[in-house]
Amino acid sequence: MKILVITDLYPVKEDEKYTPKTIFNFVCGWEKLGHEVKVIKPNFLLNSLIRKKPFYKSGIWGNVENINYFLPFLGNIKHKIKTKFNPDKIIAHMPSGIIFANRLGLEFTAGVHVSDLEVLTKPIYSIYFKSELEKGYKNAQRIACRSDVIKNKFLKLYPQYKDKTFVCYSGINCPSIQREWKPEEKVKILVCAHLIKRKNVDKVIKECENLDAELTIIGNGEELTNLKKISSKPNFTGWLEHEKVLEKMRCSDIFALPSVNETFGMVYLEAMASGCITICTENDGAAGIIKNGVNGYFWKDGIINEIINSKNQNEILHNAHGTILNYTSEKACLNYLNNI
Repeated sequence: MKILVITDLYPVKEDEKYTPKTIFNFVCGWEKLGHEVKVIKPNFLLNSLIRKKPFYKSGIWGNVENINYFLPFLGNIKHKIKTKFNPDKIIAHMPSGIIFANRLGLEFTAGVHVSDLEVLTKPIYSIYFKSELEKGYKNAQRIACRSDVIKNKFLKLYPQYKDKTFVCYSGINCPSIQREWKPEEKVKILVCAHLIKRKNVDKVIKECENLDAELTIIGNGEELTNLKKISSKPNFTGWLEHEKVLEKMRCSDIFALPSVNETFGMVYLEAMASGCITICTENDGAAGIIKNGVNGYFWKDGIINEIINSKNQNEILHNAHGTILNYTSEKACLNYLNNI
């Protein structure tokens, strides 16, 4: 099958540190399954500047065509497209991708992220983007929500689309490790995130301040200086390569990230697969996969101390291992295609 993906959430170069690889991973997975995939990255320049995304000239980079637009896809948008492709399916993600795909007048699947919900609910977007995005959902053949949480929020806004909406969860490529709860001298707690406010890493630091535990924080970002002022206890590693992150996870006991406004959160799945007891935020991101007190926990004050003093750590780890076996990259890619 020939698949055309339209999204601005895509790395033009594989070594981009802070561009999420969510859609990139789907593309790689579909290619491994034998499908031919091309990507068009429509880039509204003002949006790119506001979000501080890396800038690239318009042109074809491997299987990705980056197309810059000064206006938000007004007028004739087709004349800039150089990619020659006759796809069987078109999949559009993020508001820019959906609006762009809808203006092409072709059948497509629309992918819903947290960014879409922000456009649909924040007054700043009501003049133009909200109405254009709503046209896209109306015309889309199928609507793919990135998590159960996002699907529920989306259908509260647009219940009329229930019959064409499904969840396109992500999957992991790393192996799942069955571990037992056997901390060394100190319980090892790990955080891995882009260090911005909504990640709420400060909550983890304050929580660990009076615990006899070792806290490691992986990542860089604008909040790094402020976080270092809270306590001298954490070990800040800075940004690490993906394999190094997995190594840290495999020798940690608890992974905690009380982030909000997460679209999904692959890092939670990777932590579960690495044998960490994993903590996320209730009603956000991975909360549709993590069940509180069953295969992980939802964040609350005192939760880390509660886990350390619990007697059912091995039960949680066992259940997490069983859960993660259903979230491989191959299964996620097949789930997506089967739904469209």
